Amino acid sequence: MTDDMEPFSRFYIAQRQRLHYVDWGNPDAPLLILVHGGRDHCRNWDWIARAFRDEWHVIAPDLRGHGDSAWSVDGCYTMDSFVYDLAELVRVQGKERVHIVAHSLGGNIALRYAGIYPEKLVKLVAIEGLGPSPVKIAERRRQPLSHHMRNWIETRHAMSGRLPRRYPTLEDALKRMHAENAHLSADRARHLTIHGTIRNEDGSYSWKFDNYVRSMPPDLALVQPDELWSEIQCPTLLVYGADSWASNPAVDGRARYFRNGEVVLLEQAGHWVHHDRHDAFVRIMRDFLAA
Repeated sequence: MTDDMEPFSRFYIAQRQRLHYVDWGNPDAPLLILVHGGRDHCRNWDWIARAFRDEWHVIAPDLRGHGDSAWSVDGCYTMDSFVYDLAELVRVQGKERVHIVAHSLGGNIALRYAGIYPEKLVKLVAIEGLGPSPVKIAERRRQPLSHHMRNWIETRHAMSGRLPRRYPTLEDALKRMHAENAHLSADRARHLTIHGTIRNEDGSYSWKFDNYVRSMPPDLALVQPDELWSEIQCPTLLVYGADSWASNPAVDGRARYFRNGEVVLLEQAGHWVHHDRHDAFVRIMRDFLAA
């Protein structure tokens, strides 16, 4: 396969939603699913997919409300829906067992799926995918659920009048991408921007994701899914960036819930470890999957 080979776009149905994923070919090889994070898209994984497509059958979904997948009609995005979508994606592939590499929100989804269906996972890599830290959870629990629900309702009401931001040119959107992650190279930031935006009729550009994905129901933010984490049987690699805002589970105690887990911290990397330290991450991932 050549480095400029593009993946095939495919669709499947989950909960009446038409959801998109890309398929990098090699269907007879073991299945490797790459799951992106919030407000991201499946082409976020192109560099990883190209590194592994010769040995693996690599697919990467767009989560509902992201990329080229359908937006939820009611604008409501819950973790149970995301987990169901991943379960259905695995089901339609027809493979008994799979490997998953996932980032942030995608990692949170994949870790829950692995606890629900531990027999389906061979190995799992979660990049900063454990969600809010124990400190954040404790802070939120100091307020009653009614307080969080009220804030969520008011926030969603305000969002109903918010239109997707329009950037006059692709270059303006590119500047926003760079502002989100200063570690990105110019080429990588442009690639992510091109695949993450849609050109509007007036010639402006907007991000593909549904703005409502910013506002998930608050009860999910108050739940620590350690019971599911404890059910995971497969070897699990928890990857964190030393420069990230995310809480390191080896320090905050969450690593203890994983019966077969390992925490890896990469220096000079923020939240998007697979972008910030691509070569190092590929080596770690390759060694882990091959072991």
